[in-house]
Amino acid sequence: MTSTQQVDQVNAGGKAMRMSARRRHSEAALAYLLLAPSAVIIGGFGFYPLLAAVHISLRDWGIVAGPFIGLANYARALQDSPEFWRSLAITLYYVAGTVPITIALAYLFADLLHRRLAAAAFYRSLFFIPYVVSPVAAAAVWSWIFNKDFGLANGVLSWVGIAPFGWLEEPRGVFEVMGEHLGWAIPDWAGGPSLALVCMITVAVWHSLGFAVVVLLAGMAAIPEEVLEAARLDGARGWALLRRVKVPLLSPTLFFLLIVFVIRTFQTFTQIYVLSVDHRGGPLGSTRNVTMYLYAKFWDAHRIGYASAVAVILFLIILALTLLQFRVLGRRVHYG
Repeated sequence: MTSTQQVDQVNAGGKAMRMSARRRHSEAALAYLLLAPSAVIIGGFGFYPLLAAVHISLRDWGIVAGPFIGLANYARALQDSPEFWRSLAITLYYVAGTVPITIALAYLFADLLHRRLAAAAFYRSLFFIPYVVSPVAAAAVWSWIFNKDFGLANGVLSWVGIAPFGWLEEPRGVFEVMGEHLGWAIPDWAGGPSLALVCMITVAVWHSLGFAVVVLLAGMAAIPEEVLEAARLDGARGWALLRRVKVPLLSPTLFFLLIVFVIRTFQTFTQIYVLSVDHRGGPLGSTRNVTMYLYAKFWDAHRIGYASAVAVILFLIILALTLLQFRVLGRRVHYG
């Protein structure tokens, strides 16, 4: 090879490297350009409101901006406000009642639909319809169903000779109310969440069930049939098949649903606002979760700085629970 040919090869190699670097830069620029709208939206509607809430929470902000008071609003919420702790307890009742029941029922129905039943497509659509219904419209319909004077729920009970319930107007614990109808004396500490809150949990399960069913059906469709057949040949049946084969293979889907539903139920507002008798978490504050408590302090009391502190506390609680779930349950998720 002559020296001229060697020089030509070096020049060609350098030119190819420059073109490759130029292409990488242009592709990176295009990627950033395509990501820019999403980044602006996330920053404008996600990070900026969070930073603004933190800023406002550090001030004595009422109708107008007030002086800087540091962490005083947080101290009031955590130390001097039994009402806040009660709203947090109601929120935990709501989450604990909604999330496990929704996922358990969704698995049951998804498993039935996955067995190639007749008209399975129709039933899938039927389950999913409630999820696409407006939460306000759905809550309005359920408020009519649970109306104590002319609602469908008490109408059905009257047909079978059972005394009517107050439903959404009943602030007493559900076990206390049931005990009264059965003639049992239930102490106040064992009353449980209010009957009104249990009605709202029922509505939340009904509204979220379709989404969970569809997601679990997609997860079940990804399980190789050969794996299930091999497990059955090894003698796995019923509970053993569920516990040792299906749940591990569905663990990413179940974990996803758990994370999504915990976050969503902690943030629930619309449904409780529409269903509560006074639109403020009634009766007697028995359905006032943290978001309703925040709303009341913001709009009714005009304590905007304090309400912002409550919002930041709620965000930190959700963040801590999410990280805890990833820490404790994430290691048990099977992604194979």
